[in-house]
Amino acid sequence: MTPDDLKALVRTVPDFPEPGILFRDITTLIGHGAGLAACVGHLAERARSGGADLVAGMEARGFIFGAAVAARLELGFLPVRKPGKLPVPTIGVDYALEYGRDRLEIDPQAIRPGQNVVLVDDLIATGGTALAAAELLRRAGAIVTHALFVIDLPDLHGAARLRDAGIKVEALMDFPGH
Repeated sequence: MTPDDLKALVRTVPDFPEPGILFRDITTLIGHGAGLAACVGHLAERARSGGADLVAGMEARGFIFGAAVAARLELGFLPVRKPGKLPVPTIGVDYALEYGRDRLEIDPQAIRPGQNVVLVDDLIATGGTALAAAELLRRAGAIVTHALFVIDLPDLHGAARLRDAGIKVEALMDFPGH
């Protein structure tokens, strides 16, 4: 399936989570076996060409795609978690959200210094979570030069923010608007 075929599998839900927002729901894509497999295949090709040694995904939907990409490439997967979810000492980074603050954490022992880590997530909007994840991985000694997304919302400029941080951004599809 082509990225355009995959785009047709993404459901748009109007007025969620608030009036005027068009929510891009990947539930219909991941529920379609051939679509999910094709999506993972496209992302895996890009991760391979990005020189991935390890794949990292942000909680929660980044776990779906990131782990599948890692398995396809026979690489390890590193979950970038919300606070308090890991049973070992962690390092973390706080970052701004549209309506507040949040935190991401990782097990720093899960990364070898100089390891090329490719970020994978379902969607890039403002880029705050992906930038925080990249900062955290870099702090642990990783090289982060590529980030892969199923969906880009280009009007929110997240991909541009990542590019400004020296990260190549690729998305399988984009949806204009919010």
